This record gives sequence, C-alpha cells and structure tokens, in this order.
Amino acid sequence: MFIRFLVVFWVFFTFSAAQAQKTVTVSTTQIYDITRNIAGDDVRVLCILAPGQDPHTYTPVPADMDRVRKSDLLIENGFHLEGKNWMRSLAVDSKKPLITATDGIKPLILETGGEKINDPHSWFTPANAAVYVNNITRGLIGIAPEHKDNFIMRAKLYLSELRALDSWIRREVAAIPPQKRILVTNHDAFGYFAKEYGFVNTAPVGWSTGGEVGGGVTPQRREAAVSSIRQHNVKTIFVESTINPKLIREIARDAGVTVGGTLYSDSMGDTGTAGETYIGMMRENVIKIVRGLR
Repeated sequence: MFIRFLVVFWVFFTFSAAQAQKTVTVSTTQIYDITRNIAGDDVRVLCILAPGQDPHTYTPVPADMDRVRKSDLLIENGFHLEGKNWMRSLAVDSKKPLITATDGIKPLILETGGEKINDPHSWFTPANAAVYVNNITRGLIGIAPEHKDNFIMRAKLYLSELRALDSWIRREVAAIPPQKRILVTNHDAFGYFAKEYGFVNTAPVGWSTGGEVGGGVTPQRREAAVSSIRQHNVKTIFVESTINPKLIREIARDAGVTVGGTLYSDSMGDTGTAGETYIGMMRENVIKIVRGLR
C-alpha cells in the first residue's frame, strides 16, 4: 500500500511539475537558439519558423495559432523582419504578451522601392545579439520569476561567449586587406555586420528586403545586377541561405565572378549542420567570407 502511495504521489508530482512549466514561442531560428540558451530546462521554447524558412515572406498557418494560444510568452525580432508583422498579429489574436528582441537597438536604414525602412537583420553583430539576450532574459524572468537566478547565470555565460565571438571575428577579418573588404550578397542582410567589421556591403541593384520576392526579375533588373557587381570590382560574391541560389549563380557567371559559398542569413541551419546555432552560423559565415575575400 505504501509503495502504491509513493507511485501515485510521484506520478502526480511529475504531472504537476510538467503542467507548471512555462512555454515561450518565438518567431525565428536565431531567437530560438538565444532563448534556449537562457531558458535551459526551466522553460519550454518553441519556434514558428523551421530552418531555411524566410521570415519576410512567411504566412502563419492554423497550427501556429494553436501553438501561441498554449504559450505564456511570445518573442519577435521586430523591425518588420516578420513580414506584415505576422508575429505581432498572432500576439494580438491570442492576447499573449509579446517581447521584441530588438528593443534598444539603433537600427540601420534601408531604402527599398523608394521607401526607407529599419534594417531588421540586427543579430549580425554579437553586440546586438547581447541586446537580444538582455531583452529575452527580462521576458523569461517575467513569466517564471522562480527561475530568475538560473536565467541570469545562463545569460552571463552566453554573453561571455558573444564577447569571445566578437574578438575572434575581429582577428579573422584582419586577414582581409581593407581594400578587399567588399561584401556582395544577393540580399541586404549583412549591413550591421559590414558596419561593425569594416566592410563595404551591397546587394545588386534592385535586390533588397522584400524586393527580390514577387514581381520576378526582369531582364533590366538582371542587367543592372550584373553591372552593379562589375562596378564594385570584386571577384567573389555570396548567396544567402534563404534565397534561391539559381539566379544569382547565373548572374555571377554573366558578371565573370565566382560564388564564394552560401552564407546563413535570415535563418540558421538544419539540426546537425555547422550553422544550427547562432554562434555556429556566425562562425561559418566568417570563415567563408575570409576565405573568399582575402
């Protein structure tokens, strides 16, 4: 009888503990990895986007609403990375609290279609990623204050890893002569990275956030892209992981340049790849950029 009581008590306790665990749902893979590093086993972390999906063009599905309704907190990137503010719409519809990871970051400005917008790709410097960490940590403490000390300890460790990452990037980039630090990709995701580490960054004319999606690429835009690449006098350009590489490879051939590889941009890599974490994707990008440009 006593053993049966213990078994029943253990089952009840385990079930109650599982029920009490809070759940956070985030929009992008980068935010997922940062949040997971801070949450540990204390909070369950879910992600709307899968590796390789583009947040600019994503449209939520009914399963996303089911997920956020069961969550205690939502986290978005902000700066309109989530095209048409789909994460914010999910928060409003579900009446769930929303944390914006970019709060406190001074945005760079992009021009697309004659309109000036905030550059949403702010995670591309460890210093900005540290702002994400602080915002996310505050959000987790808000829903699970009993784990506050754990969140703070994990955040301190992760912040030290970000500082180490920044130091490593600076050492590796120093191998590229300043006159060769011209970073051309098929999308405008690397503005923050370029500014922080002394690159001239450009996407071919007409290729910008949202600009390369919809409407297709006319012969005129393609010609302008080739001219833009030649104008910058570079021998190596890069494609980005969330953009179909077929067209940019054709443009590289027409421009007489090589493609130095695929850079992780709006999404991290699949599980098991070198880019499955934020630090891993940054490391792999730097390795490819240094190898291609030095």
